[in-house]
Amino acid sequence: MTERTTRAQRMTAPLATSAVKILAESSGGCIRPVQLRRTDLDTGQVEQVMVPCGATLAGKCPACAERARSLRAAQCGEGWHLEDEPIHQPDPPDDWQAWLLEQRADAQKLRDHAATAGQDTDDLEQLIGELDAELVRAGVRGKPDPGKKGAARRHRSTRRRQDAPDLPRRKISPRTTGKVYTAPDGKTYRPSMFLTLTCVSYGKVRDDGTPADPGSYDYQRAARDALHFAALFDRFIQNLRRFLGYDLQYFASVEPQRRLAPHVHIAVRGTVSRAELRQVLAATYHQVWWPATDQVKFDGDRLPVWHEASGSYLDPATGEVLPTWDQALDAIGAGDDPLHVARFGPKFDAQGVLAGSKDSGRVHPLPDQVPDQARRRLPSSRHRRPGRPHRKAHRRAAI
Repeated sequence: MTERTTRAQRMTAPLATSAVKILAESSGGCIRPVQLRRTDLDTGQVEQVMVPCGATLAGKCPACAERARSLRAAQCGEGWHLEDEPIHQPDPPDDWQAWLLEQRADAQKLRDHAATAGQDTDDLEQLIGELDAELVRAGVRGKPDPGKKGAARRHRSTRRRQDAPDLPRRKISPRTTGKVYTAPDGKTYRPSMFLTLTCVSYGKVRDDGTPADPGSYDYQRAARDALHFAALFDRFIQNLRRFLGYDLQYFASVEPQRRLAPHVHIAVRGTVSRAELRQVLAATYHQVWWPATDQVKFDGDRLPVWHEASGSYLDPATGEVLPTWDQALDAIGAGDDPLHVARFGPKFDAQGVLAGSKDSGRVHPLPDQVPDQARRRLPSSRHRRPGRPHRKAHRRAAI
């Protein structure tokens, strides 16, 4: 017979779901596994398979986040100072893949003829979709029809801004490794670089990161720069690759500063001179083409009214259907200015790092694990260890 207990005693008993979660965490298991169904195509047997969730945040799943962190650390350590090109030629298609590609080509041909003749192409398009899915399951990468266009894209002018300098575009060389330097004693080195970029200043801040003068602090620019920092960083990598003339490889991590503005640590394979970095940073920007927000049209009790039948908002005074977000973007003309232009700040930190040196160990395994204090202790080009003449030659060449 079960002993009678009070509600307070029952509330202190371990909860089943929490106990299972604690047990999984203590044993290094995933606490958010994904349940999949696997079917044997030959026998028809069906079984349930539990796979890790693959989360990269410890707040979601500590075990998967730690595995992801260890994997990133290994990838960074193996690929940062790589000296040989990691280029692998794709294997030729096997008989099954070749047969699927032939069937895909025949189906596309029939579909194009039917479309030209004005006939129905739904069945052929469904067949093409099934063949594409089968090609993916067979291990074929890429799209069989690269000329197939997706949804229409909104195009903006690619003309460079007048306040940004032009960058020379060199012919892209099929390599990913950096430049090799030769010391006076004839020994060769292929150094790498640890680079830190940040945003512009929005105003002075106190020791706790709060603005010293809230009235003059540019909150709006700070919020928009943080929102579009990823696109700005992507544009910087594109410009740097075009400027250098080869497919530069990197390993990066974005972190918030004390003022909560984002900055990025980049472990770059190869080196770039400071003069070239300044030139690329000055020419890098990201334009945000959004509708203007300087005029408030609805506020207080006068707010747009949702119209269920049309799926749109209406003007409360006139009943006019208000434009959607896509329609507002389409209304931006060639003579309009972008809502925001994101740029990097003029200050940056670049340190040359030699494979196997103590500097390399201080920034390994992960850039996001390196505190600013440790990064500042990296020896610069003005501080050289005695007894190592080749390090000076490497620093001058790399930085």
